[in-house]
Amino acid sequence: MTESIENPEPTFVLTSEATPPGSIVAPQQLVEALGGENLSPDLSWENAPEGTKSFAVTCYDPDAPTGSGFWHWVAWDIPATVTSLPLGVARDDASLLQAKNDFGNPGYDGPEPPAGAPHRYVFSVHALPVETLGADPADPHIGARFAIFSQQLASASFTARYQVTA
Repeated sequence: MTESIENPEPTFVLTSEATPPGSIVAPQQLVEALGGENLSPDLSWENAPEGTKSFAVTCYDPDAPTGSGFWHWVAWDIPATVTSLPLGVARDDASLLQAKNDFGNPGYDGPEPPAGAPHRYVFSVHALPVETLGADPADPHIGARFAIFSQQLASASFTARYQVTA
């Protein structure tokens, strides 16, 4: 007996022209101390699940020597009608909310790993069933992250790498 698959749901996908999945983080995404422009990458997504009412975007370095990684970007309340973010989202962009990252700045700050092994930077978009997350950007980003990860309908991610050699 052969099983048939009836119209499988398309896969929720996240991409970037500036920093393609599996690539080295683009120089413009790096912090200025490493010769970069500290610009968030352009991000585009498609095939969000049914019931999506907003999106959140995160960037996380699981290899940071902190015991808990390092959060470079936590943004939310991106309307469901939006399917991309441009290169260099401003820290004060009123079209979304952004928490202070682990550098202590609102919005995105790029890679600045210590010399040594490569670090992974996981960029993710999260489909949410609410129009507004209800998190306060003045609070630590853990509150927004908890709300994002406990409610998400689905997420799509890609990983890029960066290494500082001695």
